[in-house]
Amino acid sequence: MGQYPFKRLQVELAKMIGSLPAESRLPSEPELARRLGVSRATLREAMRSFEGQGMLRRRQGVGTFVIGKVPVLDSGLEVLESIETIAQRTNLPVKMGELDVQQIPADDEQAAALNVPVKTPLTQVGRVIYTGDRPIAYLVDILPMDVLTASDVETGFTGSVLDLLLHNRDLKLVQSRTDIRAIGATPEVARALQIQRNDVLLHFVAHLYTKDGRVVDYSISYFLPGYFHFHVVRKVG
Repeated sequence: MGQYPFKRLQVELAKMIGSLPAESRLPSEPELARRLGVSRATLREAMRSFEGQGMLRRRQGVGTFVIGKVPVLDSGLEVLESIETIAQRTNLPVKMGELDVQQIPADDEQAAALNVPVKTPLTQVGRVIYTGDRPIAYLVDILPMDVLTASDVETGFTGSVLDLLLHNRDLKLVQSRTDIRAIGATPEVARALQIQRNDVLLHFVAHLYTKDGRVVDYSISYFLPGYFHFHVVRKVG
């Protein structure tokens, strides 16, 4: 399919999505592809862009649903902030869903990231963040046990490891280095976010440093693009 027919397909899909109320289920892929006169592969490619914008939600084995007007978490990247902090500033309610806290031995990647020996005991905190009933982010933080233990997140924890660390004045946090790219969702992340495998996500990998140069948090975050607007203000130099 050439560029113009593909754009026309996107226009037709946009009209259909816009004409339906929130939570409406679209026809099945075979039926929709037949109506629009395209292959299922082409239809999936077109629909993926609407998923990225947060306009559609696919649920494995159930179907594809229309989402109403999408709330967006807007944040600059110049200052490190938790999702909770951004949500409070933008008046968008978020909540933590599934929480998985484990003690794990450092593998090669984690040991290198935290500058500790392989097999060093670490605390891993994984959780899903929701707005309403929609999962929008999957977050994993890996920390030395002298920085955070499982008991630290047993009660009162609402999702932000960063906010917990910021309240620990002994740490003297100074900066974070974050690598950002777009990736396809792995099966584990796809299940957590209720999307399809290989759907596009924003992927942040961050190292949080103290004043003395120690890495105290190695975090891997996955964000649904349609729900987040990140920007950077840069000086002309």
